[in-house]
Amino acid sequence: MAEQRQRALSTSGEALYEILALEKGATHDEIKKSYRKLALKYHPDKNPDNPEAAEKFKEINNAHATLTDLSKRNIYDKYGSLGLYVAEQFGEENVNTYFMLSSWWAKGLFAVCGLLTGCYLCCCFCCCFNCCCGKCKPKAPEGEQQEFCVSPEDLEEQIKNDMERDGETPITLQPTNVTEKTQLIGDSHRSYRTES
Repeated sequence: MAEQRQRALSTSGEALYEILALEKGATHDEIKKSYRKLALKYHPDKNPDNPEAAEKFKEINNAHATLTDLSKRNIYDKYGSLGLYVAEQFGEENVNTYFMLSSWWAKGLFAVCGLLTGCYLCCCFCCCFNCCCGKCKPKAPEGEQQEFCVSPEDLEEQIKNDMERDGETPITLQPTNVTEKTQLIGDSHRSYRTES
């Protein structure tokens, strides 16, 4: 099992070519020709009493499926089986980003930034206190009007007072004995009728 896991996470990108008895960089036609030849040789119907042939046939099919898919083949050629595993976990479009961030220079840059700033936690706290919490937020200059918050109850009372002052009184009660039936007509005309 450990040998199988090690082979599954290879970064060389040659094992699938070896299964099909090809050199790395083989053409699409060479892959197809070799697959047909090996699939015929190890097919379970031709080897009914040989479980090793059935396993070999599965490996041949897997190699063929990977190497005939252009995007999977590009990932395999560049990053090996580990690249295919990363593509399954994070998506094919994120493989390059994953390997870039896991490279030695990206890790080194991360460490140097941590040493230069003292720690990453300080930067996070500074950002949070200045922006999120507002406790350390800079004061507005005296000439500018400061922001204030109005509660919803005060806002409703202010709207009612403004409407009464303008001569409009808001409707605050619903009719009690009236039922309303709405009928929609096909040409977007609506008619409402009430029955008492």
